[in-house]
Amino acid sequence: MSAVLDNAMIAAHEAHDSVALVRLYTEAADAANDLDASCFYLTHAYVFALEAGAPAARRLHQRLVRHGREA
Repeated sequence: MSAVLDNAMIAAHEAHDSVALVRLYTEAADAANDLDASCFYLTHAYVFALEAGAPAARRLHQRLVRHGREA
C-alpha cells in the first residue's frame, strides 16, 4: 500500500469518515498484490459499509463471496 493511501486511511479513521473508509479500503483491496491482502481490505471496506448503511456493502459482499470469504 502506498504511503499516500495509508495516510488517507489514518486521516479517515481519525475523522470517523465511514464513506471515505469504504472507498479507501476498497481502493487498497484493488491495489493489493495477492488475494489474502485484497480480501483483508475488502473485509474492512465491507464492515465500514455495513456500519454506514452504504449501498457499496452489497457489491463488497459479492466480491468476498466470489473469493470464498463469505457465505
